[in-house]
Amino acid sequence: MAKTIITIKSNGSMKVEGDFEILDQNGNKYDLGGREIVSICRCGLSQNKPFCDGAHNGKFEHDATAFALPPKK
Repeated sequence: MAKTIITIKSNGSMKVEGDFEILDQNGNKYDLGGREIVSICRCGLSQNKPFCDGAHNGKFEHDATAFALPPKK
């Protein structure tokens, strides 16, 4: 099984690639049409949520730089 990689893009979406499924809150699978790479909306502006449609261009800013989370409580 291929490893799933999620890449947080600066000023944009989350790119998900590899072997994965995306489910709605009821456990139903989205039909990804055989795609092995999708982009997930982070800005909330997409008309195709949860998938990115590029609506964030020029309207969403976030510098995606990795950091360590604090210890679990």
